[in-house]
Amino acid sequence: MALQPWRKGIVIKIDDHTHNTKRFWIQVPELEKVDFIPGQFVTLDLPIHEKPNKRWRSYSIASWPDGTNVFELLIVLAEKGLGTTYLFNETKVGSELIFRGPQGVFTLPEPLEKDLFLICTGTGIAPFRSMVNYMHLHNISFKNIYLIFGCRRKQDLLYYEELRSLEEKMPGFQFHPALSREHWESGHNGYVHPVYEELCRQKQEAYFFLCGWKNMIDEAKKRIQEMGYDKKSIHQELYG
Repeated sequence: MALQPWRKGIVIKIDDHTHNTKRFWIQVPELEKVDFIPGQFVTLDLPIHEKPNKRWRSYSIASWPDGTNVFELLIVLAEKGLGTTYLFNETKVGSELIFRGPQGVFTLPEPLEKDLFLICTGTGIAPFRSMVNYMHLHNISFKNIYLIFGCRRKQDLLYYEELRSLEEKMPGFQFHPALSREHWESGHNGYVHPVYEELCRQKQEAYFFLCGWKNMIDEAKKRIQEMGYDKKSIHQELYG
């Protein structure tokens, strides 16, 4: 895959999505449309260090290809994170951001002949939100999709109403949010692992896509293989 050139993006909208996440909409003036495959990411070159490789921060695209030259990023404020601190404190509507991409191979197989498990924590939900919305809008056929999203508390839930709404519009799509630090009646309590283990009790053929923090991904890969699935059925995108 050829390396994409660096381009200039303009921030056209910022939304405080939760107490510690923001949504940034970025327009690319030199392009008529931004072409990408749901699941891909862009790399930002932020003015936070003298060395280029210490300025680069990569983020999955949270929106889906819609024929425009605008894409959305979902970013959480990382404690002591130079990149996210800059984006939260210095970036305004009208700010310029230098980026490269979209790129990456964390994309869905075609055709989708097996059940699909999308397992994520935190802003790892971004590429899956892109995938599911794209599939819905383009009537892409699938067997079953299980989006299993882990976070700590209700205040940390991302795209909650949107994904609940998609459940009603997409037969075969299920959204399974799980809270690890707060009890609730509207979803699962605890971590994501018991959720997919229960859904896989029939050992059906499946693809597993994992996105989020390293501890979750390492644990999930171990458990999925212990259930009897081949590691070739597991795809991952590591955050942090």
